[in-house]
Amino acid sequence: MAKPMINEGDFKLQESLGKIKHVVIVLSGKGGVGKSTVSSNLAITMAQKGLQVGLMDIDITGPNIPKMFGIEDEQIMVDDNRKLIPVIVPPSMKVMSMAFLLPSKDAPVIWRGPVKMGAIRQFLEDVNWGDLDYLVIDMPPGTGDEAISIMQLIPKADGVVIVTTPQDVSLLDSRKSITFAAESKVPIIGIVENMSGFVCPHCGEVTDIFKSGGGKETATEFDIQFLGRVPIEPAIVLSGDSGMPVVISHPESASAKAFEEITDKVLKTVG
Repeated sequence: MAKPMINEGDFKLQESLGKIKHVVIVLSGKGGVGKSTVSSNLAITMAQKGLQVGLMDIDITGPNIPKMFGIEDEQIMVDDNRKLIPVIVPPSMKVMSMAFLLPSKDAPVIWRGPVKMGAIRQFLEDVNWGDLDYLVIDMPPGTGDEAISIMQLIPKADGVVIVTTPQDVSLLDSRKSITFAAESKVPIIGIVENMSGFVCPHCGEVTDIFKSGGGKETATEFDIQFLGRVPIEPAIVLSGDSGMPVVISHPESASAKAFEEITDKVLKTVG
């Protein structure tokens, strides 16, 4: 996949991302697999470990990250250099989302391709992240024009985390994500199998509603690290609606412990 030529825009982009040590991209082959849930819990778990972390929600048509942190009503400020200032989430995580730039929470994004591409580039160039240990990027679902543009614009990405669910149709799309990352020449950190078994809130028994194990099998087939399984449980559903990621709201839950293990593997892999 061809890389864009260096120009003034590329210089601005490099300047914007220049103080960021590591970039981790969270990708899924299709929508509805919990990519944003993985992104938000991965980023906040990193921040809880004392790292300086930014979370960029660049899913133009479905930016849900602000809702997951209860910051959807925050107003974005601009610094003296007309750079956007991210919203701070305790303990010290910086969040920027396309949702902050829309006129209202209910406003749809009805943009044609070129307008979307321009918005993505401007969004990447015009955010003042400052010094970060990690920037986690929540990508649009799929492997279309938006995803291609973002991967081309961030050549320094350390790697991709691919999110899938156990169903065959999701696993098929995850294979496309693997090929997409390879063609983009971005390393694959590993695969997360989300919604992997339902945990009964009363007895703790796990039931494989969507079956399980497909993510690990795919990882083995492609010789990719399997980062872990995240179960379905009431805690993770409630956390998404309450504006508090499950690793904060229910730190002893099975899903929170899964995210802790996944984050440790990502940090160990990236360094």
